[in-house]
Amino acid sequence: MTDFAAITAAAERLKGHARRTPLLESPFLNEIAGRRVLVKPECLQHTGSFKFRGAWSAVSALPPEVRARGILAFSSGNHAQGVAYAAAQHGVPSVIIMPADAPALKLANTRAFGAEVITYDRAGGESREEIGQAVSAERGLTLIRPYDEPMVIAGQGTVGLEIAEQAAELGVTSGDVLVCCGGGGLTSGIALALEAKAPALRARPVEPEGFDDTTRSLAAGQILSNDRPSGSICDAIVSPQPGDLTFPIQQRLCGPGIAVSDTQALQSMAQAFLRLKIVAEPGGAVALAAALYHGDQIQGDAVIAVVSGGNVDPDIFVQALGTLG
Repeated sequence: MTDFAAITAAAERLKGHARRTPLLESPFLNEIAGRRVLVKPECLQHTGSFKFRGAWSAVSALPPEVRARGILAFSSGNHAQGVAYAAAQHGVPSVIIMPADAPALKLANTRAFGAEVITYDRAGGESREEIGQAVSAERGLTLIRPYDEPMVIAGQGTVGLEIAEQAAELGVTSGDVLVCCGGGGLTSGIALALEAKAPALRARPVEPEGFDDTTRSLAAGQILSNDRPSGSICDAIVSPQPGDLTFPIQQRLCGPGIAVSDTQALQSMAQAFLRLKIVAEPGGAVALAAALYHGDQIQGDAVIAVVSGGNVDPDIFVQALGTLG
């Protein structure tokens, strides 16, 4: 299981490889939210999302002889790119299993990072796990899961280490930390880091409406799944259900979840570009959407929102900018 020691060890392995992203603030966003909003732009991370942290953490932790045989991952795009890039930087091959309907930019980028991409039809019921097991058995590859993987969670937890330090420097020592949540690797990693370094800061998962499995699971006290595998513009954070490793951490440490609409995600993308000059993808913008448009569910004078990714196709970004009117 991941603990704080694993997160600090991951931080050491990530030194000189991951970017230390800032905390950004805009008076315009503060006015919309009715409180101070600090934004952690992991869209500026290598490969355009926080996923690089967990991928590097997991790949770098493998024994050299195991790593040399190659890496396998399945992902709708951001974990795919992070693993492909981390594997390439280590000089080892990677195979990534991606849904055929993943954003074109994410498919192209994953191939550009040197990975072999195998697509599958998730709407038609094809199983990425079954495909992965067959490929792994045939080639001797090591699977790095997108969230239910201790070293991946540890790598994502380094975001929480930075938040704790940076928030303290800005005078924010308590409040909610809103985190875009799919399977829960980022949320649980941040929660573990905050428990040790800033216990008055509370991680809270944010999800798209209709795909709020973590929010509902936390309320029910047990893992619940989504009714369908796809259908939200927030493709990056649509997961079947919370992870077996991540959910217990979330149960122990996280506050209630928040669900936002696709329209609110697009609106927050536009505001992030207009006011902070950053590009967010829909799934990467839901935490900011919660900060801006669900203030009645947030307590305190300040809130921290993680923009977890920025790998958006141009047509979707144009759609987001259209919400500015």
